[in-house]
Formats: sequence, C-alpha cells, structure tokens
Amino acid sequence: MYYIYPALFKTNPNGGYIVTVPDVPGCVVGGATLEESMKLVKNALCDCLCVLEDEKERPRTRTAPHAIKPIDDEFVAMIEADTSKYRAEHDNKSVRKNVSLPAWLNTKAEQNHINCSQLLQEALRERLQV
Repeated sequence: MYYIYPALFKTNPNGGYIVTVPDVPGCVVGGATLEESMKLVKNALCDCLCVLEDEKERPRTRTAPHAIKPIDDEFVAMIEADTSKYRAEHDNKSVRKNVSLPAWLNTKAEQNHINCSQLLQEALRERLQV
C-alpha cells in the first residue's frame, strides 16, 4: 500500500529534530540532521502502518497539510510510505530454497563444517551489493 502523511518537524533544543506524524499514534523519531530525520520518520511511518495492516486496522485519514499549524521553529513535510516496498526490503523471514550441489562438494562442505545456507546468503549479499 502507498500512503502520504504530513509530519511535523521541530528543532530539538539538544540539536537535530524531533519528528511526529500526527495522524499515526506513536510515530515519533529524533534525528541529528534533517536528512537523518527524514529517513528515520519514513521508516517509522512504514513500521507503524505495517503494524496497522497486519492487525487489519485502517490507518487514520490523512490530515490536510495546511490544517497543521506549525509554531515557532516547526515545519510540516509530506512523508511517503510504500509498505509493500518496505516489507520486501525489510522482511527477514527465511524462505526455503532447494539447491543442487555435486556430492563430493557437499561432503567437503560438511567435513569443513560449512553452513551452505549461510554461505549462499553471504555470496548473494556480496553479488547484489546489499
């Protein structure tokens, strides 16, 4: 699912920003820089929305950005959240795959206590640069 919600950014007296998404309870982050804060709030928003989706709850209707009245050093920015993409990138559950190895290579791996699943994951991460 794809969502867009307004986020309220406030300068943190200790440096950086405190960011809240008023329409998503519990969606609050703090970042040292604006860039970090934007990234953190996007991830937090995706996390919160994924939980709502998993619990079969409808997220609140988005408040119009002009309806949020920033004060002093606050400002509003729209944050995009694509929960389908987020899940695909962050889902760490294991998926069973069948692979074929020559018997001699499997024997050699077992003799050397090599976990083929772990080795395959490491090789894929290296090849895909992730």
